[in-house]
Amino acid sequence: MELYLKVRLARSEGMSQRDLARHFNISRDSVRKMLAFSSPPGYRRTKEIKRPKLDGFSEIIDGWLEEDKKLPRKQRHTAKRIHERLKAEHEFTGGYTIIKDYVRQRERRTREMFVPLAHPPGHAQADFGEALVVIGGVEQKAHFFVLDLPHSDAYFVRAYPAATAEAWMDGHVHAFAFFGGVPLSVLYDNDRCLVSKIQPDGTRVRATQFSGLLSHYLFRDRYGRPGKGNDKGNVEGMVGYVRRNHMVPIPHFPDWESFNAYLEEQCRARQGDTLRGHTEMIGARLQRDLAEMRPLPAAPFEACAQASGRVSSQSLVRYNTNDYSVPVAYGHQDVWVRAYVDQVVIGCRGDVIARHPRCYPREDMVFDPIHYLPLIERKINALDQAAPLAEWDLPEEFDTLRRLMEARMLKIGRREYVQVLRLLETFGMEELHAAVKQALKMGAVGFDAVKHLVLCQVEKRPPRLDLDVYPYLPRARVETTSAASYMSLMSEAAE
Repeated sequence: MELYLKVRLARSEGMSQRDLARHFNISRDSVRKMLAFSSPPGYRRTKEIKRPKLDGFSEIIDGWLEEDKKLPRKQRHTAKRIHERLKAEHEFTGGYTIIKDYVRQRERRTREMFVPLAHPPGHAQADFGEALVVIGGVEQKAHFFVLDLPHSDAYFVRAYPAATAEAWMDGHVHAFAFFGGVPLSVLYDNDRCLVSKIQPDGTRVRATQFSGLLSHYLFRDRYGRPGKGNDKGNVEGMVGYVRRNHMVPIPHFPDWESFNAYLEEQCRARQGDTLRGHTEMIGARLQRDLAEMRPLPAAPFEACAQASGRVSSQSLVRYNTNDYSVPVAYGHQDVWVRAYVDQVVIGCRGDVIARHPRCYPREDMVFDPIHYLPLIERKINALDQAAPLAEWDLPEEFDTLRRLMEARMLKIGRREYVQVLRLLETFGMEELHAAVKQALKMGAVGFDAVKHLVLCQVEKRPPRLDLDVYPYLPRARVETTSAASYMSLMSEAAE
């Protein structure tokens, strides 16, 4: 620019173009350009770039790249792969650089443009994200549900072991309870937990469980284009924010409940922030969202998947590849299953017959040892090989009780030991454990004695156990040695 100024000033003072070129050591063409423009105009191309070696091959490249749109992103052509194929299949003699430049320019021409959006209050977006966490000392992947209100930038997040349909429903229930209202609409991607099918005209066939949630809370569902996460960019950005700010470094919590309590606390704390471009805090803008939301229904939605099944000959019910035990009395009967995010409830007709923690690994067995005790009592020889009892961690006093019972009553003692365990069908482990310790201290080794003692624990009364007449307590009687007996032995030896 300084040279432009000197040349133009010298010309205005009467210096010719030839003298200007000689004085400033530049060409006459440069002088003419400086006199024609007050500032450097930059490079101006007057003709299109010609790539003679690419003529006839650009159509082939365009065809390959169009076909790539139907393929997974990681299996599409790169510029290097296009160059290799052109050389091998079409006798291309050009270099790699012209292919790379053509592909780059083509991508720029076809790159998507976006319209800035305005977000009225009362509407939401929802999505799931993933991050590594340590729960109970075990490193695992957490799937966290995020519901974002774009108008106020308030959000709610809750973590789950898996992004199942039950987790989607449970996330909505907790999010609506957290905000104290139901958004007018929620924008989603086309997750298969929500959408079972997309019709040719673009309408969605909702999953049954999701339809139940919509019917309960009466909000409108909206969907982005398949594979286009930018259609709900606010919640996509919030997923990244949650991962960066709440899960770095990797969080350590004893259980999922404490982890979710921490996340909810972070959601509330952020409502006091004022974001760039705004003069109000998030909490103040949230009030406009809440004013437009629907009120909560009288009762929350029951976020569970429902199924039916039949009890097998091993007293197991299968749900999602995993087997859950039920009492043996319900063998071969039809049952119903309700799967929540944290537990599986099994019932027969109108009664709940079993509750188990939800198992997310596949092809596993979840036992409750108490379910099998009536059958083991009848088939006592299976006591030591029963799989449901293999990992049952009982207090050491129970092992002592079993040894004493078997030593005094053999097979009957094993059966009575199972009868003692069956008291857990009615009483708690703490109560039975206290009764067993008391029985061992008193020397009352028998089912009737333990049952009497546990009843006394529950009723808070002193035991009335007559150890002298108790039938199952043979007591050793040691007689004193008399002198007459000793003398008789001496006389027999003398003879």
